[in-house]
Amino acid sequence: MSQSGEDHNEVANWPSNHPPGDWARFAKSDAAAGFEIGPDFKRFSQHDDAFNRAWWDEAIMSPAVRTFYEAQLNPKPRKAEGFGQWDYALINSAWSVARDYAARGRPDGRREGFVDAFQSFLPQSETQAELPSTEETTARIKQVAKFLGAGKVGITEYDERWVYTHSAEVNGSRDERPNELAGNFKSVIVLAHEMDYELVKSYPSATAAAATGREYSREAAIVSSLASFIRALGYEAVGSSNDSAITIPYAIKAGMGEYGRNQMVITEEFGPRVRFSKVFTELELVYDAPKKFGARQTCDVCTKCADACPPKALPHGPPQAVGPNRSNITGVTKWSADCEKCFTYWTKINVDCAICMRVCPYNKDYSKWKWRAMRRLLGTPLRGLMLWLDDRMGFGKRRKPLEWWRRSMTE
Repeated sequence: MSQSGEDHNEVANWPSNHPPGDWARFAKSDAAAGFEIGPDFKRFSQHDDAFNRAWWDEAIMSPAVRTFYEAQLNPKPRKAEGFGQWDYALINSAWSVARDYAARGRPDGRREGFVDAFQSFLPQSETQAELPSTEETTARIKQVAKFLGAGKVGITEYDERWVYTHSAEVNGSRDERPNELAGNFKSVIVLAHEMDYELVKSYPSATAAAATGREYSREAAIVSSLASFIRALGYEAVGSSNDSAITIPYAIKAGMGEYGRNQMVITEEFGPRVRFSKVFTELELVYDAPKKFGARQTCDVCTKCADACPPKALPHGPPQAVGPNRSNITGVTKWSADCEKCFTYWTKINVDCAICMRVCPYNKDYSKWKWRAMRRLLGTPLRGLMLWLDDRMGFGKRRKPLEWWRRSMTE
């Protein structure tokens, strides 16, 4: 674990790779979450993720990248099932709210939810509401989050290690610029948003990709509303989606689930079929503990996602401290995807893939008791038998997108 001798209150040079504080204070919670962080750890710049590198790095740039982004707004339907006009109409409708949020700050060179935090148009109250006990305040915040539509809520300590050192300008070359996230944050409220089980079955297709778009649109509204609620109480709060900080470490520490071979947080309630958003706040809240239910041990022996990955971007072996390229964070021992291969495949099919989500043995409808029982047994020494049954029962096989449309005639 890296340490810094800087004063905890010294923020003049923030953000940088030398935080105003001692990273060792997270050692206990790191161990509880199963994090393995080495002395060579470095914070990550969002400028280096595959989506932004596609605009400036020759190692990943290609004409197909431009076609991919253009196809999102001006799709060219084709005859392949799942890629027709009805399918693209569905995906664009699902993404519409998220895109409106992302674009509303464009005159200032912002892209909210993707490289910039959400702006709040509700001013922070000058009067701070009187707070009940920390426990009751936490319960109220969670109640509001669920009322607004979050599928699951967890809270953890603000940890500057996962905050991006830099973001990317919204321009043709995605120039690197300092991350603008700033505040006297103490807590991170993590919100989980369940993706549609029936749609996920038909990944990859434009039809299935609507499951992703719908959650980005829903989370934009939910996380912005929750941040506005806290600001109306007179306390600082900033809503965030893919921007500002890496979400997965916060989600794991907030008790959302375990990190999987497929690079996703596997939750008890939704498996890997979930999107996350977060709110940074100065409120002092009760932190949830990391929760383990055997998913990590299952991933140790299961390679369904890696086997099914068309570009072979997912690892088969044990977690490693070094990732395949600069789109991986340095100094964290974990399973790391080759994001160059992954995103290049997306550009070839002109839509996001998510086969790794579809084939995961934890991708089940847990409203049914028998799949809850199967999930429980996956967390025991019987996991080998459960993985065999998962194959025998045909889980993970792609369903034709047309079957999703035809459900409207039978329900």
